[in-house]
Amino acid sequence: MFRFHKSLDVITLFHKASSPASIRAQTLLKQVSAHASETATEDQAADHSRQNKLQRTEFELNITEDPPTSDQLRTILEYVGSGAGRAGQIVEGAVDEADALRKLKEDPNRFQRPVIVDWNNGRAVFGDKESEIVKMISQLPKETNPV
Repeated sequence: MFRFHKSLDVITLFHKASSPASIRAQTLLKQVSAHASETATEDQAADHSRQNKLQRTEFELNITEDPPTSDQLRTILEYVGSGAGRAGQIVEGAVDEADALRKLKEDPNRFQRPVIVDWNNGRAVFGDKESEIVKMISQLPKETNPV
């Protein structure tokens, strides 16, 4: 009988290599991703029950230095909400979604990185807010089957 596995949630980091905040976010995401996929091998431990019962928060990490497409930007703005100045925190100088789309088209460098997006669960974090990034990752659906 075939067994279908749920595909991993996709987390995208819109990254800028020259930005210290973006480098911190990238490092954090890589560490969390590596930790989530760790498993013990037979020669590392005789008792695998703990590893088999651990809830996994595995995800596919996609890191890009490209700015988002117009559709991706609309989605990101929807995820972060339309609160005071949110568009301007994602796209420099933008006052609302329409302005953000126009400014991004005019100058892709106005897109403020890092932005971390959980496409599957509708969440986004801008900046290197470690606690918010960890919270977003910890809210991913857990894999509880033996690895």
